[in-house]
Amino acid sequence: MSNENFKINSRRGFLAGGAAMLAAPALAQTTTSTVNSQATTEVERDLTEVVRRNISSFRTLDWRPYFNNTRNGAILVDIDSRAVHYWSEDQSTYKLYPSSVPLTEELSRRGRTEVIRKVEGPSWRPTPSMLKRNPEWPPFIGPGPENPMGTHALYLSWTYYRIHGTHDTRKIGRRSSNGCIGLYNEHIAQLFGMANVGTQVLLI
Repeated sequence: MSNENFKINSRRGFLAGGAAMLAAPALAQTTTSTVNSQATTEVERDLTEVVRRNISSFRTLDWRPYFNNTRNGAILVDIDSRAVHYWSEDQSTYKLYPSSVPLTEELSRRGRTEVIRKVEGPSWRPTPSMLKRNPEWPPFIGPGPENPMGTHALYLSWTYYRIHGTHDTRKIGRRSSNGCIGLYNEHIAQLFGMANVGTQVLLI
């Protein structure tokens, strides 16, 4: 083989290898993980790409198939579509937000609940099951940029379940939580301002 052919073949091999590396999805799990890290997200594609796969199901809905009324407002969490819907009590306000959802069906909970508490600047403690799965996680994180609950949280009547913000915006639109529903911080701040203690919540 001539030097020129060797250079061409080597260059082709390098380009093919580089393309394969770029096309490969990021790993869902790594040997070490922090609370806000890529390792806590099930990655279906490169995290730097825009998430578009749920656009067809990300659509406006009417509240009537899901609630008997909108007293105190109503929040519908569509886990499959990865979307959160909100209707005000007088139905004059309707909002639709993209969300993160639980990593697996086993971590998901569906059914009716309600907002029982609202916290701005929430602190976070991992549940016993989280610590069992991730023993390297800290037992407590106060408010701030490292907190996985973002800037605001709506506590639900189910123990450990919240609708909250996230500082890790890569998680939105993905399976990335241990059971909670996550929103962009600007969206949870908006929802936080509209929802009340007693707002009904349905997860489907």
